[in-house]
Amino acid sequence: MPDFSMVPHSHPTPSLIVDLSTVKNNINRMQEYGQQNGLKIRPHTKTHKSRLMAKLQLDCGASGLTVAKAGEAEVMSEVCQDIFVAYPAIGHARLTQLMETARRAHIRVAVDSTEAIDLIDDFARTKGMKIGAVIDIDVGFHRTGTVGKEAALELAQHLARTKSMQFEGLMCFPGHILPSAPDQAWIDYEDQIGEIVELLRDNDFLVEIVSGGSTPTAYASHRNRWLTEIRPGTYIYNDMNEVRLGVATLEDCAAHVLSTVVSHSGKNKFVMDAGSKTLSSDRCSPAPESGWGYIVEHPNAKVVRLSEEHGEVQMTDGDPLPKIGSRVSIIPNHICVCVNLQEKAWCVEGKGLFELPIDARGKLV
Repeated sequence: MPDFSMVPHSHPTPSLIVDLSTVKNNINRMQEYGQQNGLKIRPHTKTHKSRLMAKLQLDCGASGLTVAKAGEAEVMSEVCQDIFVAYPAIGHARLTQLMETARRAHIRVAVDSTEAIDLIDDFARTKGMKIGAVIDIDVGFHRTGTVGKEAALELAQHLARTKSMQFEGLMCFPGHILPSAPDQAWIDYEDQIGEIVELLRDNDFLVEIVSGGSTPTAYASHRNRWLTEIRPGTYIYNDMNEVRLGVATLEDCAAHVLSTVVSHSGKNKFVMDAGSKTLSSDRCSPAPESGWGYIVEHPNAKVVRLSEEHGEVQMTDGDPLPKIGSRVSIIPNHICVCVNLQEKAWCVEGKGLFELPIDARGKLV
């Protein structure tokens, strides 16, 4: 468990504190897994939104970066020249910004319709840019993505007729496959991708990239032999979602919210200064009744309710309440949203503490 005891008592709360040693361990472990299994690691920056963290990932061997929005691509282009936008790049403002970023970095976008292809191609042609494209395949999460091999072939053929887009491969998000998923789920996932790859190759398409994603499936990605890269994001910090899914331990959680006890309220209950505007209101997906985060110093306690600035914590009978003015640290349920709520974070390295800008915070476009 990261030790944040060196953070001075004068440090303001609520405050997001990141342990750099744990971050580096998480990055190294994922990179070693990729190297051992012939998989490139293209981290999703949605979790940390930090150029410093992205640079640590790239220096460790990441092949490039993944983003969701054009604003994130612009920020990350300052440290990386190979960026994949794993989100529909639709909308005038979004495409305008993306084309500007494409002047200094190779931009690859996900597409799942001929309409999307035409919109992006028109923009790229007008700006005199070339954009890489991968076809988004729905493998079972049912969010975005085209369904079936014939539809994928049709999109590849449509891309081949464009002036300013280059087909480069496939992507998918296996978010429905959790660690407890039966073997058949992995077999179906592999078969879906394999059928599409083989049909495209039979039609003379070079499928250079097959990109999968998600931290929960990351360390099992070798089970799908078609994948060439993975796009995990949360792994760099981890959170209670990953802990309760069994893919991370409490010791792997690099980011904690430091909070001050401000009130004792009712029987065996205290209030801290971290509410929904700090922790986010996201429940823990695999354990929705577990509360809004994990109190490190009081593992039997439960964060029972959040309002904007208040976090209400119920202690078990017999456990003493922490003193008013004392501090507790919370591992959030969903660290990605928590990070985006912060103006800045603070990084612990050895005995030192330094400010960590959240460079891509609030990049909604």
